[in-house]
Amino acid sequence: MRRTTLRHRSTHRQRGAALLTAMIIVTLVATLAASMVWQQWRAVQVESAERAREQAAWILSGALDFARLILREDLRSDKVTALTEPWATPLAEARLSTFLAVDKANAGDAPEAFLSGHIDDAQARYNLMDLVSQGKVDPLEVETLQRLCLAVGVESGVAQTIANGLLEATAPPTAATGGGGATATAPLLPRTLAQLSWLGVDAPSLKALRPYVVLLPVATPVNVNTASREVLAAVMNVDLASAERLVQSRQRNPFQTPQAATALVVTAAPANAKLDVRSSFFEVHGRLRLADHVLVENSLVQRLPNGQVNVLRRERVASLDAGGP
Repeated sequence: MRRTTLRHRSTHRQRGAALLTAMIIVTLVATLAASMVWQQWRAVQVESAERAREQAAWILSGALDFARLILREDLRSDKVTALTEPWATPLAEARLSTFLAVDKANAGDAPEAFLSGHIDDAQARYNLMDLVSQGKVDPLEVETLQRLCLAVGVESGVAQTIANGLLEATAPPTAATGGGGATATAPLLPRTLAQLSWLGVDAPSLKALRPYVVLLPVATPVNVNTASREVLAAVMNVDLASAERLVQSRQRNPFQTPQAATALVVTAAPANAKLDVRSSFFEVHGRLRLADHVLVENSLVQRLPNGQVNVLRRERVASLDAGGP
């Protein structure tokens, strides 16, 4: 009787062990299967995101080429650069399929894409590269930037800080520095406004100056037909009210010469004030919204006298955006 009981207990234990082993195997198989499914899903999502990014990049490249064509055609008109020209008309967000096909049937099953953008005259802002000329800081240009700083609520000492930093960054190489700058601690030459922090410009000052200054490869004049009243007031050394009158006047009839603008105000600007009515540098801003993904591209282009438009710099920023522009 005792042997029978022991035999039954042994049989129950074997069955329990077999059941436990089967449950462990099922759990492992389910875990591996879930892991494989998740990896496959992740691979599909990564591929889809990469494909959407590439498509958006190609579309924005096409938009940049279109903007270059507009600038080239504008030069052929032989008119002054003004905000009344076609290039200055922004493209409101529009469904891309309206450009690609007359009916939706030809657009396929691709998600809807929305394109928007605008072109800005880079010479509508004060070019910080004007601060340094022939290896020296130009005191008249520093005074101009100081006036602009005060007009936008920035401490005037920032102007001298930027001028000194650009002077060190653009110093010619010397034997003492082994082909580098004038000093071993000379900062790198900024290419964008965000990089002005390399020269010691604080973030609040940089934010306040951003709409009014620019960094271009060479020194350039300010376009009186596109500049803001703050920039005009600083460059022409007039009060904001006089600069506002210039802005109102050019809306009716763009200035054909810089002298036509200076004749309307009592200006204290020096005779060599850098003013012009034509521009060579422009910024092209494109924005593509594809589902929840947004790709923004900012480009700096230079329009040459022969009509060629060269791309000097391109920056792309990808983000998530569930709403509109």
